[in-house]
This record gives sequence, C-alpha cells and structure tokens, in this order.
Amino acid sequence: MTDLAHSAPAGRQVLEIIASNTLYDVSQLRPESHLEGELGVDAAVLDAILGDVRDRFGPDVRLPREAATPQDLIDAVERSLAASVPATATPVPATPVQAGTVQAAPDGARLAEAVMTAAMRHTHYRRDQLDLDAELEAELGIDSVVLASIIADATEELGLPGPAPELTVPNLRALIAELRDRAAGDASRPEPAEAAPVPDDPGPRELAVGELDPVRPAPSATWDDRSMRDFMDDRDPDLFAKARGFASYLRGREAEHLYWYGMPLRSRCPNRARIHDELTGRTREFLMFASNNYLGLANHPRVIDAVCEATRTYGATNTGCRIIGGTNHLHKELERRLAAFKGRPACIVYPGGYPANLGAVSALVKSHDAVIVDKLNHMSIVDGCKLSGGVRKIYGHNDMRALERVLERCRDQVRGKLIVTDGVFSMHGDVCDLPEIVRLARRYGARVMVDDAHSTGVLGERGSGTAEHFGLKGEVDLELGTMSKTLAGMGGFVAGDEEVIEYLRFYSNSYVFAATIPAGVAAGLIAAIDVMEEEPERLTALWANIRRLRTDLIDAGFDLENTQSAILPIVVGDERRAMEMGRAVRARGLFCQTVVFPGVPLGDARLRVSVTSEHTPEDLALAAQIFVDAARETGVLPRGADR
Repeated sequence: MTDLAHSAPAGRQVLEIIASNTLYDVSQLRPESHLEGELGVDAAVLDAILGDVRDRFGPDVRLPREAATPQDLIDAVERSLAASVPATATPVPATPVQAGTVQAAPDGARLAEAVMTAAMRHTHYRRDQLDLDAELEAELGIDSVVLASIIADATEELGLPGPAPELTVPNLRALIAELRDRAAGDASRPEPAEAAPVPDDPGPRELAVGELDPVRPAPSATWDDRSMRDFMDDRDPDLFAKARGFASYLRGREAEHLYWYGMPLRSRCPNRARIHDELTGRTREFLMFASNNYLGLANHPRVIDAVCEATRTYGATNTGCRIIGGTNHLHKELERRLAAFKGRPACIVYPGGYPANLGAVSALVKSHDAVIVDKLNHMSIVDGCKLSGGVRKIYGHNDMRALERVLERCRDQVRGKLIVTDGVFSMHGDVCDLPEIVRLARRYGARVMVDDAHSTGVLGERGSGTAEHFGLKGEVDLELGTMSKTLAGMGGFVAGDEEVIEYLRFYSNSYVFAATIPAGVAAGLIAAIDVMEEEPERLTALWANIRRLRTDLIDAGFDLENTQSAILPIVVGDERRAMEMGRAVRARGLFCQTVVFPGVPLGDARLRVSVTSEHTPEDLALAAQIFVDAARETGVLPRGADR
C-alpha cells in the first residue's frame, strides 16, 4: 500500500472501518457511542468490523470480544501498537479521537488527509483500498462527476477560497499535488479586482437527434476484462463481498459511459424520447429504439383516458390479492377479453409476466415431472423451473432433433412433461419452431406452453401471437404473455382450458399471495385491446417498418441472425466492442439496448434494436446511418463499408 494510505491516526482508521461496515459517515461517529444501543451494530456486523481491524493492524492485535464503544476498539489498537514499539523509542500517548476532527499535521499531510477522507466518502472504499497511484477511472472507477465532488469536499475542508477548478489528474497523488500548488498560488496571489458583470450563461446547447456529442470520455489506458459473470460466485464468507467488488467494476464501466442502464425518461416514449443522462447531468432527445411499445398503444389517448377515469373511480390500487378482497370487476372483464383475443376458453391475470411464468410452471410441474426448455428461454422460465422442483431438461436452441432426444430419454424417467418455449426469443428476435414442438409433444405425451411476451401484438394476422402465426390455434395447451409491452400496461396472463386456469388460481403462489394490478391499469389494458382490434393498420405499419430497417441493416453488412420479429439483433460478439458501439450510437442521439452477459452468453454481445409502428421513414433512414457510422468508428464494420 502507498505511503499515505495508512497515515491517519489509528483511532481515525478504526472509525473509518466502522463506517465502511455501516451506513454512517465518519463524521457521524463518536468514540463514546454505544455500538449496539446507539449505532445499531449487532454481533454479525461487529465480527466484520473486528476482522477488518485485524486485517488493517495485523493478526496479533488484541481486541476485546465484548467491545461496547468505538473507543474500546481504539484503545485496544493503540495498546497493541504501543507494545510493538521498540524499547528505545518514545511511545506516543494514546488520546481519544474526536469524530470529524483532523489531527494537527504539516500542511501537506493535512491536505492529503482531506483528499483521502473525501475520496472514501464518495467512493465507499476503505482507506487501505485507496492506492494513491491507482488510475482514477480504470482502477478506482472515479469519473469526472465523483472527482468534482471529492475536490469540492477537500477544498471546503481545507478552507481554500473560491470554487474548485476542473482538474484532469490521473490519480489521487496527482490531485493532492495539484491542490497543494493551488493552495500555494492562492496564498501569494493578490485579491482580484471586481470583475465587470457578464451576461448569464445559457448553458450548453442541446444536441439534435443525429448530431455527434463532442463531449465523450477518453479511452481508458487499461481495460477491465471482467464481465458481470465474475461477481456471481464469489466464495468470500461475507455475502456482500461480491457487491463491493461489483460496485467498483460498475463505477469503472459508468465512468467510460459503457454502462448506461436505467437512465430516466423525461417524456413519453414514442418514436423519440427525452432521456436524462445521469453520468453527465444532461438531458437530450433520442431516437427511441429500445421500447417494446410495438404498436404505440402506450401513448394512445383512449388508453390514457381509460387509466385516468378508472383510477378516479376505483382508487390508486386494490390493496389486496385477487382471492382476498383484491378483485375488481375490471379484472374479470380483462380476463374475458384476453381469453377472447387469444381464442381460448379462459384466462388468468398475474401481477406481471415474470410472476406468470413462475406461477404457472411451479404450480403444474412437481418433483416427479420434467419441464423441458429451450436453451435461450427467458430467465423467468428458468426460475419457474427451479421453483417447481421438477427435473429440468434443456435442448439446443430451436434444435428439434435435440428436443426429441430429450423426450425420448426421459420417457420412462418422469411422469408428466411440460415443454416451455419463448414464442419470440427476446434477445435474438427469431421464432420457435412451434409446429414441430406440437408434433413431438403429441408423440411423447407432453404438454406445451408458449411465452408470447414479444409475440403478442406482433405475430399473427390479428397480432394474437405465435399460435395464430403458425395456424395452430387450439393446438397449444397454454399461451402465456406479458401486458407491459404491446398491451401498454402491467401484468401477465396465461390463457388455456378452463379447468387448468382454475387450478392455477389456487396453486400459483405468485397469484394467490401477491397483490393484483390496479383497476386503472386493467381499464387501460382493455382499452388497448379495443384499439388493437379496431386499428389493424398499426400492425401493418409495424411490419412495414421492420422490413425496411432489417433490409437496410443487412445491406450494410450487419449480422441480424435469423430475426423474424420486431427485435433486430446487431450481433457483435466481443463484449468490449459491443459496449463501445452502444456508446457511439448514443453519442449520435439514438438509444437502443446494449446486451451483454447475463442477457446473452459471453462472446455473444449485441445491440438489441426494437422497431415500433410509430417510427417514421425519416427515423428509420437516420437510424440505419447512425448504426453504420457507429460501427465504422468502433471497428464493427470496416471503415470503407458501403451501405
């Protein structure tokens, strides 16, 4: 560790260890506070604190098992340190540390301490984890926003005049040197004359869609080649160790603008939307190609009016589950309309699409049964299999020979068999081979459930999904879907035979023990079905847009795999290059999803482009050009490629 990393007094370092294991800032901790009674430090947290103290000061430090206050720990550490001082040395008397104070020290040490304290506050690293020579962005994940906060806190602590300047420094040691030079310069600089008033700065001009953002992070000198997979199986006894490791990794990705997940909308979400970039603090209008609002129903006046009117009539929510006080007549009507839309006798509505898969699979499949799934099925199906306790069998993606081999092998091993498949695979855009799945299910006595999350409103003459697309209405046992995409609401559903649906109402835990969707949402969903049925031209427009953009991207040289839906995957493969292309696309004012592990397997990274009926011909042409320009910049396409 670097020379200044351990320079703080032992008492201060003990308080920092307590702060790192709790939600307190060091300035809030008083040495005399009772650990459990005042600070809420229970036995488990105390064990972690004691372990960190031993890691910091050595395994020989003798700590009290029943420490009641931080001062007890500080005294124990200082006694151990004093005992280790050679006899010829003059021991330094132990003195209690007052929280929030800075010990008297030379100016350089005081400045270094202020920087270290501010850095710990804004990064949540411990002192021993902050290497003064570590690269700020690549190693510590300290981007320009966090650095500005560190500088502001340090200069305020030191009483330096004026706002902190914008500094570009490679590490904390360089920051300390810069602030030291600035402090020396301010001390010798005469007071400036009063400046003449200047007009208010209107701020930076908002960029137009398609305009390249000139403010972009510089490429990192080093590359962190880890992925999210590296933080899933940490064997550290502290369950949260993986979270601390991932936090550092995440800060690094965000500092380079490679992870842009969860940025908030500040508008509705049609073909263009305003999104606030929390990394830069700026809001910009983007071409929106990351929305599952396939038919534009989320912005339809009839849908919005229905939500508002029902909410005013029935209140914000139902405050209960469906079987105990949570059923509104609109839920019954919604289930009736969904069953009719799907062409099935009955339907059950769940709080979400994820709970629908969890509830249906776990209710129907038991330990003596098998659930047979496509390798690329949605995670909600995977988790439903785990929850069921049944035998899970996986077949290669859309590989019907593999499916038959699985069915053949488990013929005498299990009792019931349920084949579950996505209709449209959400990260690939291709469609399951439903005719062959149905044929094999009949031959081997299995049932079939199709997840139409991305098929509803997209596939079939009326947009009712995969079974209609293949002319197999009534041949599939269960048709599942979500209502948060085309149907412009919230919730999930399963449609099928009446006795099966009634069984699910009593045996799906995610239905029985969960609150239902609000009545206002149900009303909006009913209105969305009305619009779908009355305005079939929306589906026609969607497919015209899909065909146009798909043709343009294929002609440009992109790999779109075997997409047959509104999801167009631009396959890149390498995770770093995919993230860099996603960043280059966003810099040009287009937003689509950058998909890396766990959304897809390692080595299969991609950009996921979602087309809607609301995109105009101008949107599609501009989008194609943006993808080409971004791909050339990042090496996904050769620079001389023609469209």
